[in-house]
Amino acid sequence: MTGIWIVFALAAAGLGFLAGWMLRQKVGQSRIAKASDLAEKFVEDARLESENFKQEKLLEAKEEIFQLRQKVESELKQKQNDVGRLEKQLGNRELNLDRKVDVLSKKEETLHQQSRKLQLKQEDLRKQENELDKLIQEENSRLQQISGLSSEEAKKLQMQHVLEKAKQETADEVRDIREQAKKRATTEAREIIIQALEQSSVNHVVDSTVSLVNLPDDEMKGRIIGREGRNIRAFEGATGIEVLIDDTPQTVVLSGFNAHRREVARQALEKLIYDGRIHPGRIEEVVAKTEEDMDEQIFNTGEQTIQDMGLSSSMHRELIRLLGKQQYRTTYGQNLLQHSKEVSILAGGMASMLNLDVGLARRAGLLHDIGRTAEDYGDGPFFEIGAELAKKFGENEFVQNAIISQSPTFDETTALSPITILVRLADALSVSRPGAQKEMLKDYLKRMERLESICEEFTGVIKSYALQAGREIRVLAEHSLIDDNKAQVLADSIVGKLRDEMEFPGQIRVTVIREYRSYDYAK
Repeated sequence: MTGIWIVFALAAAGLGFLAGWMLRQKVGQSRIAKASDLAEKFVEDARLESENFKQEKLLEAKEEIFQLRQKVESELKQKQNDVGRLEKQLGNRELNLDRKVDVLSKKEETLHQQSRKLQLKQEDLRKQENELDKLIQEENSRLQQISGLSSEEAKKLQMQHVLEKAKQETADEVRDIREQAKKRATTEAREIIIQALEQSSVNHVVDSTVSLVNLPDDEMKGRIIGREGRNIRAFEGATGIEVLIDDTPQTVVLSGFNAHRREVARQALEKLIYDGRIHPGRIEEVVAKTEEDMDEQIFNTGEQTIQDMGLSSSMHRELIRLLGKQQYRTTYGQNLLQHSKEVSILAGGMASMLNLDVGLARRAGLLHDIGRTAEDYGDGPFFEIGAELAKKFGENEFVQNAIISQSPTFDETTALSPITILVRLADALSVSRPGAQKEMLKDYLKRMERLESICEEFTGVIKSYALQAGREIRVLAEHSLIDDNKAQVLADSIVGKLRDEMEFPGQIRVTVIREYRSYDYAK
């Protein structure tokens, strides 16, 4: 029995061991499967994360490439613009060079023609000399036969006759050359003046004798007047400017012929209105402060004018101040500072065309009327005071000479430089330009009407308009009667008639306009 039990125990133990081994195998396979699944999941997650990372980097790379492309395109566009601007500048320079080359070619051709004429004249003179020699010999023989004179006596008599004839011919030739030179000089002078006028661009607006001050409301008028008019009396006494208050809404008028005092009054009144405290004591204080500010503004105006004229060399502060004061003076109906700037530009333009010192011409033109604002330096002609101030404050003798040349009795033979003559000429041009001097409104309107009527006398002209104080005429032509070629002929004809029938300073531009218009209606 015992042996059987032992066998059974061993069998049971073997079965248990087999069952345990099989269970362990099954558990191991399950764990392996789970580990395999987990590994695959990790691999998949890693793959997805790698794909996402790859996409992000691709997007970042594309964004960076896009930004770089935009930057490169922007730089390329900027460079293209710069290149275009440089090409335009080069084109303008080439055009100017072509014009200069054309002018030089024309002058060279003229000189060549004159040289050929001189050669022909020399050949004619040689022929005439040969003929004269023959005539002298014949005349000597004849004189000897007739009067019995000796050969030497006959030669002297004949030479005297020939010399008198040669002197007469020389005088005629000199007269012709002089007349041609005058014509050529007049033409070239006109071209220089016209080009200088075209280069000048100055505003000629002149303030009237009144200034307007806007008010925030009509109640401010009462505060300006003050109790029993004490404020307005104090303001007029401090500024020397009349204050006109009427029914015009929200407006006060300042009246006075002194532009400087009127400007001080305008600025002071605007400060008082903004401050709100208006009483006699405050008025005197503000007016005094405004006068101090005006002195600084005047100096700044003078400095800005020097910069605008391109004058780089230094100028004395007192001359700059006197120059700034010209802003509030007039001459021949135009602002004195604008007149000085125009004279400076014209003189510089003509000096440039004549290969003279442009800077010196502009400086002399700008200072030519400096004595008009120097009341503090004594009485006397403005040109004498101006020349003395220029000498005192270090201006050279050429500028002094240009200033003193404003004298009506100035002798041009005493001019130290051609620049003096250019300044006098520029001053005359500025004074005589259309609109510089005051003229009656009736005469002005008549002149404008005359300009238009002359243009409308031509066949094919519909209407004409005088613009820019008569410096330009625009002519509207009938397109069925005037074609493109006839338009130029019409303009030339109008110009010729204006020259023959009217007197005018400067030049008048005639513009002929023709156009064809078609009309229809959609219904």
